[in-house]
Amino acid sequence: MRRLLLATGNAHKVEEVQEILGEGFRVEARDTGAAETGATFEANALIKARALAAEVGELAVADDSGIEIDHLGGAPGVHSARWTDEGDWIPRVLRELDGVPEAERGCRYVCAAAAVWPDGREVVVRGIVEGTIAHEARGDGGFGYDPIVAPIEGDGRTFAEMTPAEKHAISHRARAFTQLAHEISVP
Repeated sequence: MRRLLLATGNAHKVEEVQEILGEGFRVEARDTGAAETGATFEANALIKARALAAEVGELAVADDSGIEIDHLGGAPGVHSARWTDEGDWIPRVLRELDGVPEAERGCRYVCAAAAVWPDGREVVVRGIVEGTIAHEARGDGGFGYDPIVAPIEGDGRTFAEMTPAEKHAISHRARAFTQLAHEISVP
């Protein structure tokens, strides 16, 4: 089992990444407190991974993820966690899209995952899943915007209505971390 240091303070993210990567990795969280000041998901993931790699002197990984909503010009994007108070994330999206027809409720979840080695080598990958914004929150699973995001390649349920295994089969984070696991496993 390989230890994987993940730059985050989000317990939900640690649990999800552990489920995605499985028994080959033991995911451990380290919150560096690094400010996410980048203009892209990739830049923010690198900021956090670089900070952790410098702190611990070993391979460190991080991700930045969020939702881009077409009707909102791609917002909240990299500001998904800071766009409004956490308790208002879903209500705000639903307010902003009130009355917007189904055909204009497109969105995508984006996850950029970065690995940084102490020798300065860096890898960044991106996972995307296209979806639509539901008209109301549905389901109790997942976290973040999951109760209102229904993936296009799904069966109409939101991510929060899926089992963890169903979600991880198609999620943006699963796509990014599956690619990243391959990159860090290659010598």
